[in-house]
Amino acid sequence: MRFLLLLMAVTASAQVRDTDWLTYGLNLAGWRFSDLAQMTPANVKSLSLEWVFQTGVPGKHETTPLIKGDVMYLTGPENTAFALDLKTGRQIWKYSKPLPPGVSVCCGLVNRGFAMYGDTLYKVNLEATVVALDSKTGATIWETPMADPRKGYSGTVAPIIVKDKVVVGIAGAEFGTRGFVDAYDIKTGKRAWRFWTVPSPDEPGGNSWPNDKVAYQRGGGSTWITGTYDPGLNTIYWGTGNPGPDMNGDVRPGDNLYTCSLVALDADTGKLKWHFQYTPHDVHDWDATEDPVLIDVDRGGRKVKAVIMANRNGFYYVLDRTTGEFIEGKPYTEVSWAKGLDKRGRPILVSGQDPTPDGNKSCPGGGGGHNWQATAYHPLLNLYYFTSTDGCHTYYMTNQQFLEGAWYQGSTFSGEGLFPKGSIVALNPSTGDIKWRWQMVSPPSAGVLATAGGLVFSGDSFGYFFALDAKTGKPLWNRNLGATVIAPPVTYARGGRQFLVISAGTSVFTFALPKP
Repeated sequence: MRFLLLLMAVTASAQVRDTDWLTYGLNLAGWRFSDLAQMTPANVKSLSLEWVFQTGVPGKHETTPLIKGDVMYLTGPENTAFALDLKTGRQIWKYSKPLPPGVSVCCGLVNRGFAMYGDTLYKVNLEATVVALDSKTGATIWETPMADPRKGYSGTVAPIIVKDKVVVGIAGAEFGTRGFVDAYDIKTGKRAWRFWTVPSPDEPGGNSWPNDKVAYQRGGGSTWITGTYDPGLNTIYWGTGNPGPDMNGDVRPGDNLYTCSLVALDADTGKLKWHFQYTPHDVHDWDATEDPVLIDVDRGGRKVKAVIMANRNGFYYVLDRTTGEFIEGKPYTEVSWAKGLDKRGRPILVSGQDPTPDGNKSCPGGGGGHNWQATAYHPLLNLYYFTSTDGCHTYYMTNQQFLEGAWYQGSTFSGEGLFPKGSIVALNPSTGDIKWRWQMVSPPSAGVLATAGGLVFSGDSFGYFFALDAKTGKPLWNRNLGATVIAPPVTYARGGRQFLVISAGTSVFTFALPKP
């Protein structure tokens, strides 16, 4: 009998094949879904800590680690990166580059991860450069400037690899910069193309800005969260951020394309195929940099190639990813600024919601409902998971003179209560109908991961790393890591065992079920 049980354990272990994590969203469609199923609702309470690596670098750790072979690759704050032994967490090498003077950043000296092609790793540095590293040694192969950090540009995004190019975005809209999406040759670092997210007056969309030589140059439209790619359509999908100045729309009348939009770009040339603007003339800081996830949706019995997004403005959207046509849109949190969306997906505005010198209350709040935190799509359950901050703010508008390289928001907001509500939402991606909502005791801080074992993993600002039942949202397990969890979790398998990795504070934690 003992031999039979041992044989069954070995057989079950052998069925878990070795599985890597090789790009930001696990696949280029941005699903963050793993087909690993060793961890289940029945056994997740048995998860235990395998090892901890302490980076020794202060600041927010937002990285998505990459897993290949026997090595884990992760980036950290302040231009740092590490290669770790997968079995023990022992450091193999460390990359560190001093931050030059004059770099201004919005929201921490952060980095969200590597891209990888062959034996080369690619990342952006805070001073707005793209760097290629040797994965075996951490040595720099090439480094290419994207923009001048003294003007407010910075680099925080995790790149993606599309064919022979490394594709990146830029941060800095809060400093009156002009956003773009770039592609660089993976071997040489030479820039292949650039798409400006704010058009000049003589370009298509330029008439959505004041007809001068100033406004569009300060127009914002940062691209600080990783996009997705459809190889069949040869199209890159990338979300864009707020216009500049952020909450003072008086100095920039018009829709302000292509801010708060999704842009679909030809992967070979960077030319715009189509765009969809979620929030025309945004005055609430509702970036559209959230994950653009590529799935097929069911519409009247037929499958449609779609791109979905839970937008900061409080609405969930379904678009045709071939044409950009609006298919569906529904609110997923409290929304007061719009009555709904028209047939084209354009918001039907409610008066009295814009910022004023005396302040106007509007919902959702300044961070939006769902913010940048990574989302997940579960193809077996046909559910889409994302976090939401469920609250309101009072928005104020001020006049502010532009000064190159200085904060240029023209605004502020205050909270309605010390701790707004938060939740994790699971919805039907075809219809936008909410399947379940798990209420949190604090605004969400981390991304999510879905697995074939029927689990959703995430973390919170109180330091808890936890698992929910993917079907019902029932909480199943948690572990306090002693520091705020901001990064999204990842999973991989080696030697017949499934592992979970999460960053919290300045440490990286790896969990697994006990050995059979």
